[in-house]
Amino acid sequence: MIAVVMGVSGSGKTTVAALAAAKMDCQFQEGDALHPPANVAKMRGGQPLTDADRAPWLAKIAEEIDQWRAHGQCGVMACSALKRRYRDIVIGERPDVALVYLKGSRELIHQRMAARQGHFMPVGLLDSQFADLEEPAADEHAITVDIGAKPAEIADKVVRQLRRRP
Repeated sequence: MIAVVMGVSGSGKTTVAALAAAKMDCQFQEGDALHPPANVAKMRGGQPLTDADRAPWLAKIAEEIDQWRAHGQCGVMACSALKRRYRDIVIGERPDVALVYLKGSRELIHQRMAARQGHFMPVGLLDSQFADLEEPAADEHAITVDIGAKPAEIADKVVRQLRRRP
């Protein structure tokens, strides 16, 4: 089982994906750690990334997923994957990769981003995240989970739904 946990910055991707990976005894990868340093610097400076900025990052994420697949490993990748075309790169024609969408209101996510410390993504970029967000279409067969609960409860729900998938 391989899952990509997506959502806007502040939706809890890292926390939920890490908890889910631990519960399933899988590899975990924080997608943000795969960003080139120039991307991190740009975001830290309050500038949203362009599709061109994201291209090498998305390729690196797809490469990591393909390595898990090649070695028969299960894994959980935390990755914003805001646009359908991004998900087509990281999931694409990989039927063994599930998409998990952490969905929440702008107000709740703003509160969470304002409270967190030490993250490179400033609250000022939240609107650009929601502007870029293309929620998964029905044909993507995403597991959609509301982020209103505690992270452990969300992770439990994600794991239960992943285990039900064929």
